[in-house]
Amino acid sequence: MINCQDFYSLLKEKKIDFFAGVPDSLLKNFCAYLMDQAGENHIISANEGNAIALAAGHYLATGNFGLVYMQNSGIGNAINPLVSLADSEVYSIPMLIIIGWRGEPGEKDEPQHIKQGKITTKLLEALSIPYDILPASKEEANICLDKACKYLRDNNSPYALIVKKDTFEKYSLQNKATNNYPVSREEAIKCIVDALLPEDVVVSTTGKTSRELFEYRDYLGQSHDKDFLTVGSMGHSSSIALGIAARKKDRRVYCLDGDGALIMHMGSLAVIGSVAPKNFHHIILNNGCHESVGGQPTAAFNIDIQSLARACGYKNVYRAENPEDIKKYIALTQESFGPSLIEIMVNTSSREDLGRPNISPIENKKDFMNFLKK
Repeated sequence: MINCQDFYSLLKEKKIDFFAGVPDSLLKNFCAYLMDQAGENHIISANEGNAIALAAGHYLATGNFGLVYMQNSGIGNAINPLVSLADSEVYSIPMLIIIGWRGEPGEKDEPQHIKQGKITTKLLEALSIPYDILPASKEEANICLDKACKYLRDNNSPYALIVKKDTFEKYSLQNKATNNYPVSREEAIKCIVDALLPEDVVVSTTGKTSRELFEYRDYLGQSHDKDFLTVGSMGHSSSIALGIAARKKDRRVYCLDGDGALIMHMGSLAVIGSVAPKNFHHIILNNGCHESVGGQPTAAFNIDIQSLARACGYKNVYRAENPEDIKKYIALTQESFGPSLIEIMVNTSSREDLGRPNISPIENKKDFMNFLKK
């Protein structure tokens, strides 16, 4: 494994000193090191396309290469600016892209990562972006970076390094986002589920939110057919929920969203407010960080989510910090028309022994669709 400080030093030696991206579990040690060491030269972006644009702006301003990091699932968000901005046939903007290889062929992983892992290299080839697998030793990584930088200089277009699991040595984030809110996300989810009615529909966002929801349903001995567990497609749960609410107007639809997911595709707020489904209720579990992939901060504590929702046309907006308020505001959504938004402030804690759903995404989809037919 390569030491994060050593890799960072190699990048700095090659005058790569600007970093932008969305934190990833395979890159979390390197991302944590950047968070602690890179200061204002590091921006955690809203989404991966945003990071490509940031690196492009850095190059236009300085003439130096930027580094963009992402999980391979983020390639989709990055395709548009890669093709229509950075490509050698358009503006010809060089940048180094570091990609965590979730679902690497031959490695056990979650269903949402397996397909992405299979097509990662094919996507880069289709985009005409050359790539290497990042070696796990300092000496070999240095050679690899020299090759990448030569390509960037000679061709003025992006180059990618794919990172396998356990490439980076462990590094613990020192500037980890924390807060003093008394309720954990899991406790908030329990309060929500306890307050819902049997006919209510739930769409839950990517990461630990869906896992905690699944485990609580198991604990209660309840069926999972009321819940659509969005195990991939970060940032799109609210749009899935909107699509359901627009067609099932006799059912209350609750979207359990995260602050990072909300920020990733914040334009969805405007569409939800414009469509204005009376049965749509948006719950933001806001801990101010990308807790599932290392605890790096989001911008959520620096923005007024409630005012954004009101400006986008949400009819009712609430904020909760304790179980009593959570239950009270869920009850209000059952008595009034939406779209509604409840921002629930939660702390950054989660269980280390948290499990994963033991049903496949396709099973979840079939059970959920059958529930909607009832």
